[in-house]
Amino acid sequence: MTTSSRKRWRRFRSLADALEKRLIVPTPRMALLTGAGALLVAGGYAVGAGAAVQWLVCGALLGLSVLDLSLLPRRRSLRVSRSLPGQADIGSPFEVTVRAEAPQPVSLKLTVADDLPQTFLSPGAPLTAAWEGKAAEIRYTTEGRERGEYRFRTVWLRLKGRIGLWEKQARIELEQMIRIYPDMSGVRGILSSMQNQLTLEGRRIYRKERSGSEFHAIREYVPDDDPRFVNWRASARSRTLMTNVFRPERGKVVTILLDCGRMMGIELDGRTKLDVSLEAALALAAVALKQGDKVGLLAFSNRVKAYVPPGSGLLHLQTLTTAVYNLQSDFVEASYSTALQHLLRVQKKRSLTVLFSDMDNYMFEEGLRPLLMRLKRQHRILLLGLRDEVLQRWASAETTDRRQAYVKSVAHKFAVDRQTVAAEMAAGGIDIVDVPVGQLAWTAVNRYLDLKSNDSI
Repeated sequence: MTTSSRKRWRRFRSLADALEKRLIVPTPRMALLTGAGALLVAGGYAVGAGAAVQWLVCGALLGLSVLDLSLLPRRRSLRVSRSLPGQADIGSPFEVTVRAEAPQPVSLKLTVADDLPQTFLSPGAPLTAAWEGKAAEIRYTTEGRERGEYRFRTVWLRLKGRIGLWEKQARIELEQMIRIYPDMSGVRGILSSMQNQLTLEGRRIYRKERSGSEFHAIREYVPDDDPRFVNWRASARSRTLMTNVFRPERGKVVTILLDCGRMMGIELDGRTKLDVSLEAALALAAVALKQGDKVGLLAFSNRVKAYVPPGSGLLHLQTLTTAVYNLQSDFVEASYSTALQHLLRVQKKRSLTVLFSDMDNYMFEEGLRPLLMRLKRQHRILLLGLRDEVLQRWASAETTDRRQAYVKSVAHKFAVDRQTVAAEMAAGGIDIVDVPVGQLAWTAVNRYLDLKSNDSI
């Protein structure tokens, strides 16, 4: 392509953009009137008065068109705004409002087409409203189906007056951004529940009676209490047997590792493994922060994608969410050596290290076990993997022919291999759990609370 042709193309492109922004289109009513006028002209020519009828029809259509367009507001005088939330959960509907204002009262039909991102739910039917007065609003509901940051750019307007022969079109550049977060309903349930009644997905999280090394309070003795913790001085003052209550030490560190390699992009039950792991990780972080511990996070594929140093307080949860809501799986193998070596450099204090990954990676990654054994010297390790329910169904399915028997035997071998790897890891002092999609968050939180109750962090 020559320089002159490129310049011509830019001019043509600018002309096309100008026409696109300032387009006036005929309506079906205009087409019907034009057809009726053509029949009248044909009839006029049949009786010898064709020219007069033609001038009459053309003049009438021109006069009605000028009147129709003059009643529509000028594009430059319109003020258009869009109202939408700054963030929303994935799959949660939210409302968008488009507002148009004119300097003078108008009476027309307004049609709006918004520039929705491709992964958002479309409203379906055309968005129309009767515009009577100086302002009109159109509301519609949509939802984001994938996590990430998205931009609403253009708003298209079509104005149709009372006569309804022509529609004036306007393209308004109105760029706005919205963040689609993971499903935070479980996290909100945890944050809204009482300290001793943590709730996740509508169910109370398992919590056993805990003891620990940190003094918490003095209360009246009950028969099930440990007599070694009786506070004799408090008992003498109150003349009632009193006991000391201890709790696990607060301020421990929980480090969450998120695998963002290619295996985490696989879908289970309509959701990617990374989406499920991310929601479970945030639920675990919410519980740990509410328990007074510090939480850090490291996301990786073949490189470190995000790192948030350990922090405390529920405000730190927003920092974690902002850092990971836009994470996507990369089409590369996850590098555990990169992630774990980075963790050993930046995290010197002992912590509970929770790795969310794929069970197959634990099974087939040859260099993972030596790295975990090195990490185990300084940190407590918990590995969480997602169980493939299809594989489980194949392993327990009834067989009626050779093909089904072969599939069942292969699936059963994979299941046994998973159990063997888990047993070998456990023998080396590394906790590993293979759970279904719907139980990942529940299991992660309960394992954390169990380890905390035993002061194993």
